[in-house]
Amino acid sequence: MSERLEALKKARERMIEERDTHAKVLAAPFDRDKAERARNKFIEIQMLIDALDRAISGEELISPKSAARAEGDTQHLATGTEKSQP
Repeated sequence: MSERLEALKKARERMIEERDTHAKVLAAPFDRDKAERARNKFIEIQMLIDALDRAISGEELISPKSAARAEGDTQHLATGTEKSQP
């Protein structure tokens, strides 16, 4: 797993924990002030999680291509053959 993909997944995990904290406030007995702040933060964090999901999906599409390209470079060096340009 690439370092970038790993960082995105860790960030997503942390944001889920943060979102859960706000969900607990929303589930608690009603306190208008706390509930309003928790609702706004919950929505903000959920949007961030959605963005992280898109970034992770994009990175997973890129990673196999990068790995294949790197493998081709390694084979080129090991065999001493000239590498063709894509």
